[in-house]
Amino acid sequence: MWKLSLLFAALIAIQPLSAADALPQVIALWPAGSPTLKGANEKEVTKPENVKPGDRINSIVNVHNPSIEVHLPPKDKANGTAVIVAPGGGHRQLVWGSEGTDIAKWLNDLGVAAFILKYRLAQTPNYQYTVEGEALADTQRAIRLVRSRAGEWGVKPDRIGVLGFSAGGHLAAALSTNFAERTYPRIDEADTASCRPDFAVLIYPGYLVSKERPENVSAELKISEKTPPMFLVQAEDDSVPAENSLFFFRALKAAKIPAELHIYPSGGHGYGLRSSAHLVTSWPQRAADWMKALGLLSKE
Repeated sequence: MWKLSLLFAALIAIQPLSAADALPQVIALWPAGSPTLKGANEKEVTKPENVKPGDRINSIVNVHNPSIEVHLPPKDKANGTAVIVAPGGGHRQLVWGSEGTDIAKWLNDLGVAAFILKYRLAQTPNYQYTVEGEALADTQRAIRLVRSRAGEWGVKPDRIGVLGFSAGGHLAAALSTNFAERTYPRIDEADTASCRPDFAVLIYPGYLVSKERPENVSAELKISEKTPPMFLVQAEDDSVPAENSLFFFRALKAAKIPAELHIYPSGGHGYGLRSSAHLVTSWPQRAADWMKALGLLSKE
């Protein structure tokens, strides 16, 4: 009998993880040994006690090996749309939980594939990373990789967007206005794919306007007739002035870019998907309505 018990225990031990428990696939953006990778001291911070593989991580700092984490919806729900998710964190950290994995789950519930972007941070101590350099290169490379492997992940190449929060919203705007030229030397065949997002969602974005003249869009954000449709959300009492989104929206409309802007009276900054009495936290419903109106939630 004891032999059967041991055999049963062994069989349980080698059972594969269920779909719900399986760890997500992680794709490095750059080949091992790339000269763009300068260090290896990435850290996960403010994570739960007694953390186990697959547990929710709150923040990540010191990113030197950028990647995308793949979160696919159930096949019976998938509609072919994909989103590169850029967490915020002031270019000092990545708010990986509330602006990353939580968002991936919400997108998957909509039938949308999510690829959480771990990008290099311009405020990493002792490194010379910049938003216009390394962070933008990581974002361009991420969307090219997803587009080049669209068939593998059940994604439609013409339905790949970007969604960013705070500093990640700034990066999403930078990608959406700087896709005509590659910011890094070609690595492989994936780099022949376009890095233009088909749509962009900016939630409490930062750094969109000039500090000196906030009525003007930041010089590095080159809005043109090819800029993709955009959806923006901000609260009036945000620590980032709401005019940041308002003047960016005005510039989009001047260029005749389809755009939707929601300015709410209260709610602050950094709410992610957290529901509260503030109407700004209804943004996921508004964003889903916008995506639906664009045909992004249809399987056709």
